[in-house]
Amino acid sequence: FYPAAYKNIAVQLQNSTFAHLHKHPMFSKTEQQQRKQKGEWLSGSFKPENFIPGLVIGFICGFLIDLSKPTRNHLSKKIFSSNNKLQHQLSVSSNADQELKMVLVVRQDLKMRSGKIASQCAHAATGMYAELTQSNRSLLRHWEQCGQPKIVVTCKNQQEMNKLKETAESVGLPTFVVADAGRTQVSAGSKTVLAVGPGPKAIVDSVTGRLALL
Repeated sequence: FYPAAYKNIAVQLQNSTFAHLHKHPMFSKTEQQQRKQKGEWLSGSFKPENFIPGLVIGFICGFLIDLSKPTRNHLSKKIFSSNNKLQHQLSVSSNADQELKMVLVVRQDLKMRSGKIASQCAHAATGMYAELTQSNRSLLRHWEQCGQPKIVVTCKNQQEMNKLKETAESVGLPTFVVADAGRTQVSAGSKTVLAVGPGPKAIVDSVTGRLALL
């Protein structure tokens, strides 16, 4: 009996002691000071002098990020131009009655042998085919329905080839230039063959019609 009674008395004393300490003025004063400090910190954090530096830094960072992207407008213009050419090619190929053809332009000044010319023309045709598979499949299908006609002609040099390429692209014709690896006969990077088309026969002839057959 006695140990249990002593235990109950000890518990009651402990509870009364904690309750007395909790109500002690020292504790209430400490709590008031903590609440006051917290309120002062919150009110101070919302002062204008604390906000203005952050706003200025954010504005400067945003301005520098915009300056670090100077090519965005250039890229959008390039994409817009490519879309215009693609639309023109689609309109060109919309008439199923038109005959399409491809012309392969070979440089004479490189003096390539027959076997080399044949391989370079094959590179030009397959390269153009691969590009059209990604960019204009309707034009490619139309050309296939026509029997994939191809004609090989010659040009004098690199300068004439460049002019032909520019003229073809200006009227909406696709082009592809073969740059040789330089393993045989010609130096590495030499532009050997230009593929023009496929496109409507009349438009292709307006670009390459004056060139001599190989």
